[in-house]
Amino acid sequence: QVQLVESGGGLVQAGDSLRLSCVASGLTIGTYVMGWFRQVPGKDREFVSSISTSGSSTYYADSVKGRFTISRDNAKNTVYLQMNSLKPEDTAVYYCALKMGTSYNYWGQGTQVTVSS
Repeated sequence: QVQLVESGGGLVQAGDSLRLSCVASGLTIGTYVMGWFRQVPGKDREFVSSISTSGSSTYYADSVKGRFTISRDNAKNTVYLQMNSLKPEDTAVYYCALKMGTSYNYWGQGTQVTVSS
């Protein structure tokens, strides 16, 4: 059974930093693209960032480019999202996801990030 568990969310002030972690179990993530998404109540889930299997390629939404950094440690079966210079508009539930083929098939339960102004 594949499980993704996020942690590291919390309440911070604008300009602060947070580091989210996503630990996978039930499979080894080394052969899968991993991604981070976020969702605000009443809105669709949106793409934040993704990382290739080796970590050599990363992709970011324009809204977080230059502030967020995705990374992975395949030996620890873990993906990270370092979030710097946080803004109130970054407030959302953040989800980790694993991509099989062309779709993200597995999702974590989410971790709340709240940024106060």
